[in-house]
Amino acid sequence: MSAGRPLNVVVTGGSGPSGIATARALREAGHTVFTVGSDGPRIGAAAAEAGDGVVPLPCDLASLPDVRALHATISGRAGRVDGVIHLVGGWRGASGITDQTDEDWDFLERGAITTLRNVTRVFYDDLAASDTGRFAMVTSTAVATPTAAGASYVAAKAAAEAWTLAVAEGFSTESRSGSGEQHGAAVIFVVRGLVDPGMRAKSPGRSFPGYTDVADLAAAAVGLFTAPAAELNGQRLLLSR
Repeated sequence: MSAGRPLNVVVTGGSGPSGIATARALREAGHTVFTVGSDGPRIGAAAAEAGDGVVPLPCDLASLPDVRALHATISGRAGRVDGVIHLVGGWRGASGITDQTDEDWDFLERGAITTLRNVTRVFYDDLAASDTGRFAMVTSTAVATPTAAGASYVAAKAAAEAWTLAVAEGFSTESRSGSGEQHGAAVIFVVRGLVDPGMRAKSPGRSFPGYTDVADLAAAAVGLFTAPAAELNGQRLLLSR
């Protein structure tokens, strides 16, 4: 758990409502927050909306060299990174199995799998060395009940989950070979869907049953840094109502 010092936390996929809410909540909790998106002006606007002190950084997370450059930038400004909240996502669907397109698969593989692989490979050593290293990703309840229409989406999410569980095992191995105390944790937030104030405003008559408000996702992300790593590591945490 945090020793009281401000932690350095990276929010990837920070341009959307979930990224803005999470960056805001982490900053309000006293952490130093770097929010990352592929479009410079958009991530700049998102950081400004999240609040004073949130640092925007543009990066193509699907490019390993770019992620390494991102790490170098953050390390030069703040030192070691203590947490990564990975919110990169996207949806593509079809009517069934036969019309799952290669273009949709490439989009989902790039967004759901490649970005996560790059970020964890580059930031893993920082998280493993931190007294409060945390990595979190968001997945869908659909992974447990895949449909033909969502085959590409759930397959990509399932792969991302498997990689994250491998990261968790890496943290466990680090603790066994070191002091024996668990410091790092990788977790999976499970949601049916996410809802934000903009969505509610556009559909005032809709109740969004089972959806998780982005504010609740943000609160769960903040809570990772005060919960024991040994209790968190490798867990799939259901946030859907």
